[in-house]
Amino acid sequence: MLFVGALLLWAVTAPFDRRLRALHLYACAWASLYTYVFPYWTVTVRHRERIRDGETYVLVANHQSLIDILVLFRLYKHFKWVSKESIFRVPFIGWNMTLNRYIAIRRGDRGDVRRMMVACGEALESGSSIMIFPEGTRSPDGELREFRHGAFTLAARHRVPVVPIVVDGTLDVLPKHGLTLHASAAIVIQVLEPIAPDAFADADALRVHVQQVMTAELARLRVGRGGAPRDERIAVG
Repeated sequence: MLFVGALLLWAVTAPFDRRLRALHLYACAWASLYTYVFPYWTVTVRHRERIRDGETYVLVANHQSLIDILVLFRLYKHFKWVSKESIFRVPFIGWNMTLNRYIAIRRGDRGDVRRMMVACGEALESGSSIMIFPEGTRSPDGELREFRHGAFTLAARHRVPVVPIVVDGTLDVLPKHGLTLHASAAIVIQVLEPIAPDAFADADALRVHVQQVMTAELARLRVGRGGAPRDERIAVG
């Protein structure tokens, strides 16, 4: 039923809403509904205002769980997801991603990576931000893996700021190899200050700096929330 609503909205708004902003906002509401199904999930979004309306960014978030995708829609900011191709084949959810013209990538295919970079560049030049998980896959333990280069190459090439977004708590809901969805969780989405690529010698220096900033912020969040080391906190299975 929700997909039917998306289809109707697309038919009405697409001719004059070329960036599909209305459809993406509908997707934000759709995804948020799933987070409200579990009354003992608390999702706290901090400093959403750092993503300014009318500005274009490369948004980068750490990746702990499949739940990250749902909760990041709670930003209610316009962007195009960059996601693995298999997600686009999931009924309803994947169809909605296609309808929104989100950007698919086929892992391990260098030619497809080049196509993805072109598509992301076109989105940025049209005024749409993009959302990327720079780790490339979910972290098995909640700690940041080494960031890949693509997001930072795009930011430097198109001269748009990178906005680091730190997510914590989703691993407690559904870890990478877990099968149990926990009904109770305290999830935090922390938006950090935009980082201009012009301040760095090259895209790699930007990548290293953003990873350092996000690693420090994740550690600070966990201390502030009274978090124990990751292997002591997780009992999901």
